Amino acid sequence: MGNGHMDYREIGKTGVKISALGLGTVKFGRNADVKYPGNFELPEDAELQRLLFHAQELGINTLDTAPAYGTSEERIGHLLKGRREKWTIIGKAGEEFENGKSRYIFTAEHFVKSLERTLKRLQTDYLDVLLIHSDGADLRILSNDKLIYKMQEFKKSGMVRAIGASTKTVEGGIKALDLMDVVMATYTAENDEEKPVLDHAALENKNVILKKALSSGHNTNIAEAMQFAFSHPGIDSVIVGTINPNHLRENAEAVVKALASR
Repeated sequence: MGNGHMDYREIGKTGVKISALGLGTVKFGRNADVKYPGNFELPEDAELQRLLFHAQELGINTLDTAPAYGTSEERIGHLLKGRREKWTIIGKAGEEFENGKSRYIFTAEHFVKSLERTLKRLQTDYLDVLLIHSDGADLRILSNDKLIYKMQEFKKSGMVRAIGASTKTVEGGIKALDLMDVVMATYTAENDEEKPVLDHAALENKNVILKKALSSGHNTNIAEAMQFAFSHPGIDSVIVGTINPNHLRENAEAVVKALASR
């Protein structure tokens, strides 16, 4: 696969194409109670415009956001005005972050409200990917037939093009893949317990997006982390959250290199 370029994967047969490196946008809209080392100010619009332009130059087309990321959704809506279709947007539902605390709601009714609010904030009429934002009780959430049915309805209606879950357990990840298109999982050299989820995805030809590949910024060896991530055939994309263009470029270079040696 080595051609020195960014790679793109289609999620199932949905037509949704994700870049091998996606940009996480927690830092676009939230600096309270985040798991990153060191404090930071929320960036100005102009700074984010430059970051998104830089991302596109690097071949990145995928943005990962969530209602729990403060003002991230609104800011993306504002920044992508008029060029929304050039981007693949991954959104979530289930976690609400208010007054410095997370709370979780996994009812079909809440998901309808949450998705409508997300679309309004993003100033768009569809989401490329909608993930259930799990609190860790994956199996309990995924056994809620009404909720899964609602997710499938969103997809049928075209409000969402691909569906899945951001999970925290092996059983949950596997069940999410069986019920839906894609799972967001964790897999690093230090934390590889979820490997069976990736194995299942590779076997069933389903898609996996990695979160926390750099252990929320605590792993400083980017090349090694990406090499490890893409050494598994089940991995389609890695999400890295950053507002630093140099950091983004380093990640993109590491991903391209890891893909070339795959």
